[in-house]
Amino acid sequence: MPQVGKVNWLGIRSARRAELEEVTEVLVTEESGLEGDHYIGSSGKRQITLIQNEHLDVVASIMKIAKISPELVRRNIVVSGLNLLALKANKFQIGEEVILETTGLCHPCSRMEENL
Repeated sequence: MPQVGKVNWLGIRSARRAELEEVTEVLVTEESGLEGDHYIGSSGKRQITLIQNEHLDVVASIMKIAKISPELVRRNIVVSGLNLLALKANKFQIGEEVILETTGLCHPCSRMEENL
């Protein structure tokens, strides 16, 4: 059964450890990933990272805060209404033209842990 989700937030960072910059749109290519992001090209790990907005809500609740800003979790795309774990090892569509493939999990990084 196909899932239909929503992109809630997009962000890129120009360099490792740089702050994320919120964008309203971004060019995506198979060779480069997100134009302007430091993961441009093949890093050997990933080109684009995603997180579910629902997870941000749960973490905020645990931390007893109103909201977690997407910039703090250092992921490129925040989605809602979509189970990202269900997409493991599958291709899926974002927007009208972009096809992504889940190649693995993206565990919390030290910067995310510092921010939270």
